[in-house]
Amino acid sequence: MLELKNVVFDVDDGDRSKEIISGIDLKVDSNKFVVITGPNGGGKSTLAKLIAGIEKPTSGQILFDGEDITNKSITERANMGISFAFQQPVRFKGIKVLDLMRMAAGKRITTFEACDYLSEVGLCAADYIKREVNASLSGGELKRIEIAGVMARKTRLSIFDEPEAGIDLWSFQNLIQCFEKMRSEIKDSSIIIISHQERILEIADEIVVLANGRVDKYGRREEILPSLVGTDSAVARCSKAV
Repeated sequence: MLELKNVVFDVDDGDRSKEIISGIDLKVDSNKFVVITGPNGGGKSTLAKLIAGIEKPTSGQILFDGEDITNKSITERANMGISFAFQQPVRFKGIKVLDLMRMAAGKRITTFEACDYLSEVGLCAADYIKREVNASLSGGELKRIEIAGVMARKTRLSIFDEPEAGIDLWSFQNLIQCFEKMRSEIKDSSIIIISHQERILEIADEIVVLANGRVDKYGRREEILPSLVGTDSAVARCSKAV
């Protein structure tokens, strides 16, 4: 499904360049739930943005279903079946939640269908469906609405950047169920999640540990998780924000 070949990403740092991603080789097969974790500043979010097309690598290749997508835009990748949920979702003044859900789904889903997705992420749909996606919504509410939109898209590769950020504990448990439902319902699909949360790591098929822009460890959950428990790469707590 997805393959990264010697991917490098540099940024300008004054009079020189700074390497954020350092020659990463990574392969994600179909029907996999992969969690990318590691210390802060290790390049996790940058890697997710490179896969989604938000950032372009300095060098290397990114392949999706064998096709080189290195230079394809985020829109082109979305049309190919790649979804991305931001760590801090974007607000859209003047756009209602129902409209956003329809745009995410790529079709005119019914109000009932939209409400069903919102309910999946722990929102009382009747209270949100006609609201604007603006400053009146909290960060946690926006996060859940965005995740509902990704679920509605039903893409083959869904990428979530720290989906637990700003989510209360009850909704966090709901999200775990959402991810498990997504992987069971969408044929030949895979999920990539950037997370430190031990509960999310526990349901992964494979875990990638990223440190200093490099893959430090990569393997099956059973092999990698025991070495992470109690470290900064796996924390059991969840934010109490709504």
